[in-house]
Amino acid sequence: MVPARLTERDRTSLKHLKISKFIYFDGNINFRPFFESPLPHTPAPPTHGSAKRMRVIKLNLTLTIFAAKIDFMLQSHAGELAALLTAVFWTFTALAFESAGKRVGSLTVNLIRLLMAFIFLGTYTRITGGQFFPAGASYHNWVWLSLSGMVGFVLGDLFLFRAYIVVGARVSMLIMSLAPPIAALMGWLIMGETMSAKSFAGMAVTLSGISLVILTREKNELIPVPGIPAKKRKRNGFRFTYPLAGLLLAFGGAAGQATGLVLSKYGMDGYNAFAATQIRVITGIAGFTIIYTILGRWHRFLPALSNRKAMGGITIGAFFGPFLGVSFSLLAVKFTSSGIAATIMSIVPVLIIPFSILIFNEKITLREVFGAFIAIAGVALFFL
Repeated sequence: MVPARLTERDRTSLKHLKISKFIYFDGNINFRPFFESPLPHTPAPPTHGSAKRMRVIKLNLTLTIFAAKIDFMLQSHAGELAALLTAVFWTFTALAFESAGKRVGSLTVNLIRLLMAFIFLGTYTRITGGQFFPAGASYHNWVWLSLSGMVGFVLGDLFLFRAYIVVGARVSMLIMSLAPPIAALMGWLIMGETMSAKSFAGMAVTLSGISLVILTREKNELIPVPGIPAKKRKRNGFRFTYPLAGLLLAFGGAAGQATGLVLSKYGMDGYNAFAATQIRVITGIAGFTIIYTILGRWHRFLPALSNRKAMGGITIGAFFGPFLGVSFSLLAVKFTSSGIAATIMSIVPVLIIPFSILIFNEKITLREVFGAFIAIAGVALFFL
């Protein structure tokens, strides 16, 4: 921290002292970039005062400047930082919901986590804005954010959470890296948005990385078919490393998230990100309540609430997912472009690898790690 009071001797000694390549101390408490007011001469080293005192003052000034640079970086890259935090939050969410879903079922997890998320969001908006329920939303906000919640939370997460159980969180999130390309492709097909050759190349690279993980070459094994010579009993080609049903479920989750993100950006229209998420959550609760009733699953609801391990996972997932994760994703698309935000948020397949090894004891090959990095590189190529 800069000393609150400097003597006249200190001011004279530190006058125009060069603190860094870009910053000069001008003799006052404040510092200024050199390009704002060029100095008429080259700064001279201080000649007065204690050398030790000068070093302490210079150190304090340097720390202050460093803090100012960090603050400037956070303000100028708020969207990118929000997207990075979203990726971290979604990593924890995927792991927590996979664990809980295997205990009480994906549909029950979806309903309970949205109820928890609604409480988290309502508490936050009550503290920050004085309203527990979303206030000040226009008709436009309600219609499009509700539609976004139905597509993203209900349909998308219904598929995704089932995929967590069938193929696991790691593979599901790898398939989810298709969400940004799907969103851009939808814009191209439906809304007439342009897609460059680089965009198509990025999509191809992403699909290549995913294929490297989910496909494997079949071994040349003998197939016991009577009447066929042994030399012709060989199988060639590729097969899926994971169940096809789980991969299709994860793809459905990616399509739902992509559509929900596009609808959210259009529906927010400058509205508060946390309140917008709350509107989406309300729609999600309504949607899953209807599904839960149609399928007659209410007899599973109370037993799930008494399952401590499942509730622990759901609580963690609800806090980092629908509350922090989704809200920060909306902040990301609000303060930076959708492409950059989606690219940064797509690094979950890489972030989740060490946790899958440590928590679920998954055996992951170098080929799968390499495929995850290729998939993310494709997403980055698609937008950057």
